[in-house]
Amino acid sequence: MPSPKTIRHIRPAQPTSDGDGVKIRRIAGFGQPDFSPFLMIDELKSETRADYVGGFPPHPHRGIETLTYMLQGHFQHRDHMGNVGELKSGGAQWMAAGRGVIHSEMPVMENGALHGFQIWINQPAKSKMLPAQYHDFQTDVIAEYSQDDLGVVRVIAGEATVGNQRISGPLQNTGVPVLVSDWRATRQQQLALGVSAAFQAMLYVYRGEIKISGQTVSAGHCVSLSDGDTIEATAVSGDVGSLILAGQPIHEPIVHYGPFVMNTMEEIDQTIRDYQSGAFERLIRE
Repeated sequence: MPSPKTIRHIRPAQPTSDGDGVKIRRIAGFGQPDFSPFLMIDELKSETRADYVGGFPPHPHRGIETLTYMLQGHFQHRDHMGNVGELKSGGAQWMAAGRGVIHSEMPVMENGALHGFQIWINQPAKSKMLPAQYHDFQTDVIAEYSQDDLGVVRVIAGEATVGNQRISGPLQNTGVPVLVSDWRATRQQQLALGVSAAFQAMLYVYRGEIKISGQTVSAGHCVSLSDGDTIEATAVSGDVGSLILAGQPIHEPIVHYGPFVMNTMEEIDQTIRDYQSGAFERLIRE
């Protein structure tokens, strides 16, 4: 019999800025056991050009994967490996920083509404010094499944089960198994999503209100869920959007400093020395 997950913890997103003044709402879960393997969820949402036009100029990362998903808007990715990726409405891009990457994410759009997310996923210690990787996924390759009583589920990474239907997203080679999907629904439509019982799971509500285990959760809140193998939710409002994140937890220490996430302070200190001395850039270009 399915074992539904229930609410363990609710976190509100906090307004902040990053890059060259880009306004975001952030859920930070660094070092929080119920958040693993994820580290952070950033929501970028604005209809004002000044809130995003500065973008994210060239900057480094080490020890994490980033998954960026765009609901509306157009950014361009460039990195030291020579990758140039177009992140357009409905599409996604994934990057595994490993031992290091230098990249930028800059707006192509000059005005209009922007709405998207960047999700940080931790890399296990064995992967933190591997070469960097990159891939982008345009909207036509992202798996979609719809039913009248469900709404629409889009699967970007990993696999999930809806009813008797197994849905596989285009991204499958993350450092640990994860599921990242987008559920869109209208009032009274219901989600029953099967996931691995070994996964920890969260929902981030980005539009409207949903109900989980009798509790209403509104937009701008992230819900950590208990053990179980099924995520069940009901759309309360007329237009609902929710990111579903689940994955195999990484039971390792986390030390976070800006764009770097390692396992020890000594590794962070080495990363900073590498970056300041130029060794970081030499290493990632080998």
